[in-house]
Amino acid sequence: MIKVNKVIFVFFLLFFQFCFAQDSLKISANEFISVVKNYHPLAIKYQIQNKIATSEITKARGNFDPTLAAKIGEKNIDGTRYYEQKNIELGIPTWYGIDIHGGYNHLNGDKINTSETKGGLYQFGITIPLAKNLLYDKRRAMLEQAKYAQKMTEAEQKVLTNELLLDAENSYWEWVQNYEVYKLKTEIVEINKDRLSFTKKTFEYGEKAAIDTIEALSQLQGFELQQREAFLNFVKSTQQLQLYLWKDNQEIYELTEMIYPADNLEENIAFTDYEFLINDVQSQEMDTHFSILYYNQKQYILESEKRLKWQSFLPKIDFTYNFYNKENYSADYLPFFDNNFQYGIKLEIPIFLREARANYEIAKLKLNQNNLDTKMKSRELDTKIETYKNEILNYHSQIDLSQNNLKNYERLLSAEEIKYANGESSLFLINSRENKVIDAQEKFISIRTKFVKSFNKLKWMKENFLISN
Repeated sequence: MIKVNKVIFVFFLLFFQFCFAQDSLKISANEFISVVKNYHPLAIKYQIQNKIATSEITKARGNFDPTLAAKIGEKNIDGTRYYEQKNIELGIPTWYGIDIHGGYNHLNGDKINTSETKGGLYQFGITIPLAKNLLYDKRRAMLEQAKYAQKMTEAEQKVLTNELLLDAENSYWEWVQNYEVYKLKTEIVEINKDRLSFTKKTFEYGEKAAIDTIEALSQLQGFELQQREAFLNFVKSTQQLQLYLWKDNQEIYELTEMIYPADNLEENIAFTDYEFLINDVQSQEMDTHFSILYYNQKQYILESEKRLKWQSFLPKIDFTYNFYNKENYSADYLPFFDNNFQYGIKLEIPIFLREARANYEIAKLKLNQNNLDTKMKSRELDTKIETYKNEILNYHSQIDLSQNNLKNYERLLSAEEIKYANGESSLFLINSRENKVIDAQEKFISIRTKFVKSFNKLKWMKENFLISN
């Protein structure tokens, strides 16, 4: 047996149920997937990305936060007090591009501007865009795009997480396959040890020729080499499996003991549930797949950007009105344009609109690109589903053929052993039949593994569909 110095293996203590057999640790597929889902660095990274997208929404909402400002100042030269000022202002941006602002300003001094008002002055005002930014502006676009981006990120991370879990689960079943091959080789070695011992005894009794002992020894040595190779493959797959397992603080936890699978291929739910899975996936609407939802949310973002770029064609006309009332004076609100007011209209008209036209055209082209990407992704998903379905059905039929083939080889081996016991055959023919049986057993294990892996591909494809309640 190959000597193994150390096999590094990582596991999560909270979710594992330890099952010891022959002083070894066992782990099931569900336990394994649970650890990967909750503690693998990539899974954590995807969860963090979703939190970042949520924070982006909060950031965009910050553009609608009220702003409080205050200022105090004084200018004095050679004993002359030019001015002394105290000012506090509050600005409130609104959803429809209208800004509301108010404040209090106290100004006094010997050299103030003649257009300024001495003493305390209350002010309330409003700024209204009359063309550009009235129906849509950057603030609204940023918030809407942040919301779409969050859903887009959630869809993307769902797909990426399921791809990680698919790779992890298929790695688990490849590990199981290598373990079952190793067990098979070990059983064959034990059988041939007994056969060699029996052959030696029959030779000692003069019932068999000396060449039979050499034949039995040669067969045994060949299987011992295969056993060691199978164990090495199992160790390698164990080391590959450890790449998916982490502790809760994303640190590797090393063990020096061997670990074995708690599940086996024969009891996998794929053999009983594959038809239900195929029907479930085929009944799903492709538009509800998270890959398609990703592109749909991207489409909304691009449409928002297109609406925003269209605003650049409009002239910028901003109307500002301020109502004033001096401190300790009674307010005279009406009429608005009779007393204690200030208004202004600001007009900006781009002449050539070259930047606006270029940006708008780029926005339309990006929308077309996304439409093409969506169609390609939908076609890709249809193809994958059909491919996985065909793989499942094909491998399932191969399993039946392989199992029948194995049974036939086992019958031939049993018949050859009976003939050998009756002196009508040779150890060489028994070994030949036995080799055929072992090859068929390995093929049977391999096909069952392929079937399970194809089932997993379709299963995780199904997990990527949005289930409506």
